[in-house]
Amino acid sequence: MKKEKIIFWAVTILIFLMQGVMPILTPQAESARTGALHLGYPEYFGNVLKVFKIFGVLALVIPQVPRRVKEWAYAGFAFDFIFAFISHYVVDGLSFQLIFPLIFMTILIVSYIYYHKMNTINLKK
Repeated sequence: MKKEKIIFWAVTILIFLMQGVMPILTPQAESARTGALHLGYPEYFGNVLKVFKIFGVLALVIPQVPRRVKEWAYAGFAFDFIFAFISHYVVDGLSFQLIFPLIFMTILIVSYIYYHKMNTINLKK
């Protein structure tokens, strides 16, 4: 159980830092705005995405949040990473930018797997 908790919290904190803390620390970053415009998204889309990312990471790290809400947060991040990959591929083709959504998707999958492992262990007790 201890190993599962360590792995879960390590990867979930990475998601929290990159998807929750970074948008808060860089609310009006020019690179984020120009990046979204480069991909063809309207300017307001970045702001909406930041709000949902912050709610999503809070749902993942607060233990009292119901399981169903956590499942939706995981799904939302999965959609975000999949669509980021697709957007970068369609606009820029095969480029270095494609690797980041895949890395975060892998981290998210590990977090999801260990979230369920911890819950399975807790249910057996």
